[in-house]
Amino acid sequence: MNPLNGVAALGRGTIGAVRSTGTLTLFALNGLSHLLRPPFYGRAFLRALIDIGFFSLPVVALTAVFTGMVLALQSSTGLSRFSAGSAIASLVVLSVTRELGPVLAALMVAGRVGAAMAAEIGTMRVTDQIDALATLSTNPMKFLVAPRLLAGLVALPFLVLVADVLGVLGGTIIATVKLGFSVHTYLENTINFVQTGDVLSGLAKAAMFGFLIALLGCYHGYRSKGGAQGVGAATTAAVVSASVLILAFDYVLTELFFGQ
Repeated sequence: MNPLNGVAALGRGTIGAVRSTGTLTLFALNGLSHLLRPPFYGRAFLRALIDIGFFSLPVVALTAVFTGMVLALQSSTGLSRFSAGSAIASLVVLSVTRELGPVLAALMVAGRVGAAMAAEIGTMRVTDQIDALATLSTNPMKFLVAPRLLAGLVALPFLVLVADVLGVLGGTIIATVKLGFSVHTYLENTINFVQTGDVLSGLAKAAMFGFLIALLGCYHGYRSKGGAQGVGAATTAAVVSASVLILAFDYVLTELFFGQ
C-alpha cells in the first residue's frame, strides 16, 4: 500500500473541512448582514420566534425539571459520603445555570427546531420555491435566513432562563420531599450561593447556541439537493452538526468565562 495515499486522503479531508468552514462562515456573515439592511420581515421573525421559543417550551421545561431532580439525587449520593449534604443546593444551582441548562436546552431545541428549519428550507430548495422568491424580487437570505438567525439568538436565552428556574425547582422538590431539607433552608442556600455572573454566562451561551442552531438548520436546508433524499440528509446533517458545535462551543465559552 502506498503511504502517500494516506497523506493524500488526509490532505483532501483537511481541504474539505477548511472549505466547509469557510462556506459556513460566509453564509453566516451574509445572513447577519441582511439584519442590518432594510427591509426587515417582522412577520417572518415573529413566526420563527414563536416556533423556536414557545413551541419548544414543553420539552425544555420537562428536561430541566428532571435534570434538577437527578442532580439533587446524584449529588446527595456523592456528598453524603463526605458529610457535605448542605452543598447540594449550591451544586445543583451552579450545574444548572452554568452548564446543564444551556446545553440540554440547546440540544433539545436543535433536535426539534434545527431539523424543522432544514426540512422546510430544504423542501423549498428542491421544489424551486427559493428560486421563485428571487424571481419575485425577494432576497431569500433576507426573507428565510436572517429572521431565523435573529429569532434563535433571542429565543434561546429566554428558554434557558425558564430551564434554570425549573431545574432549581426540580432539585428543590427532591431535596425537600426525599432528602429531608426544609424549603426555606434549601432556597436560602441556593440564593446565597448563586451569583449574577453564573446566570449571565449561561444566558450568553444560550444566545450563541441559538444562533448556531438556526444557522446550521438554514445552511444545510439552503444547500440541500437531490429531492426527498437530499432533504433527509440535510435534516440529519443539521441536527448532528449543531449538536457537535454546541458541545464544542460550550467548552470554548466555559474556558473564556471560568478558565482563569
